[in-house]
Amino acid sequence: MKKLLQGKVLLLIVMSVILLLSACSSSSSGGSTSDNTDSEDGKAGDKLVIGFSQVGAESEWRTANTKSMQDAIKAAGHELKFSDAQQKQENQLKAIRSFIAQKVDAIVFSPVVETGFETVLQEAKDAGIPVFLADRAVDIEDDSLWVTFLGSDFVEEGRKAANWLVEETKDVEGDVNIVELQGTVGSAPAIDRKEGFEEVIKDHPNLKVIKSQTGDFTRAKGKEVMEAFLKSDGENIDVLFSHNDDMAIGAIQAIEEYGLEPGKDIKIIGVDAVKGAFEAMADGKMNVTIECNPLFGPQMVDLIEAHLAGEKMEKRVAVEESMYTMDQAEELLPTREY
Repeated sequence: MKKLLQGKVLLLIVMSVILLLSACSSSSSGGSTSDNTDSEDGKAGDKLVIGFSQVGAESEWRTANTKSMQDAIKAAGHELKFSDAQQKQENQLKAIRSFIAQKVDAIVFSPVVETGFETVLQEAKDAGIPVFLADRAVDIEDDSLWVTFLGSDFVEEGRKAANWLVEETKDVEGDVNIVELQGTVGSAPAIDRKEGFEEVIKDHPNLKVIKSQTGDFTRAKGKEVMEAFLKSDGENIDVLFSHNDDMAIGAIQAIEEYGLEPGKDIKIIGVDAVKGAFEAMADGKMNVTIECNPLFGPQMVDLIEAHLAGEKMEKRVAVEESMYTMDQAEELLPTREY
């Protein structure tokens, strides 16, 4: 009887050890699963569905930016849903609502204009979908409706353009007459580049903007508006400040057709640093371009993944950029990616 009792006790001890080991194994497995879950909702680290609404394809810069974003999303193993707004806000609003209906994991968009997005962004927030701003900002009171902005400092780009002009004309006596080709009315780069440029030249009363009109960031419209400027003030124009290179390149064609030499008779300042601008500078037809780097697709994907992993981030993340002049163009032209 005593041996039988000892046997039962031994059996109970063995079973207890087995159960304990099983519990430890289960706990370890559960801990491992938790460690591999990179975000509270379990999406980071997995294949994501990302909706991307682009402004359009109005310039070399925009085409390069679209490709960078598309390539980066695909290279990271995520699924891309892409929409081209064709520079119309109503198309962009439809695209964002379509992304919400499709329950994407994140939305990236470059706003056509700054205002008018409160309602749709609230809809995205209510659906639990984070929104990331690319290249252009929005002007809304509730900044909790978007996660972060990744792009350039457009005001600083305007300042750089003006500071170059101040240095270039420091020995010029008398007034320097400037015409300005603005970007799309209401867009962040158009508003901010103008603001930065005017901030600097207000301290130099001899630098005068005599004409300013939108060219919608397109080469064709830039040429058309420059033709009108030349028709009314052709002999009085000393400088063209263009909010992007594509409009500047269109304007160069108009200047040549008018019978003047771009880069000499009229100094040309552009923004973006696209390959076409380097070609124009190498030919002596454009004087300077302020870089606005479009190749930030990989950086945007990193921000989306970091957010879904629960990381905190700044509301504004800037892209590093430079300025390039005519004397650098020929050497750097072969290295330009866009």
